[in-house]
This record gives sequence, structure tokens and C-alpha cells, in this order.
Amino acid sequence: MITVTRLNGKPITVNALLIETIDEIPETMLILTTGKKIVVLEKAADVVELITSYVQRVGAVRGTIMSKDLEGS
Repeated sequence: MITVTRLNGKPITVNALLIETIDEIPETMLILTTGKKIVVLEKAADVVELITSYVQRVGAVRGTIMSKDLEGS
């Protein structure tokens, strides 16, 4: 989960794994796999950094790489 800021200044915590695309129009819009759209104050690059940090923290990248290694054995 990552925490970002809605346009009204209130924080919202979003499941980072559900973010499908991020658009800057000029506000940053998160489009989730559910179809929901959330407009936030953070820049797209900052959101990407939050997502990357989250994925590394929970080990999702390592788990994916290990799974692929096991398939090849």
C-alpha cells in the first residue's frame, strides 16, 4: 500500500499493485485495474518511486524472479 494526497489535501492509501496506469493531465491521475480513477497532488515520477519502494519492501520483485528461476530448473 502507498499513501498519496488527494487534491483536497487529505491522504489516501492505495493498493499499489492495483495501479494500472498513471497519467499527468496536468494533475496526476491513478487509474486502477478496477476502473476507479484517483486524482492526486504527487507527480507521476513520485508515485512511481513510491510504488517501486513498496514492491521492493514486500519482496514482490524477488519473488517473481525466484519463481522464474524455479521454472527453469
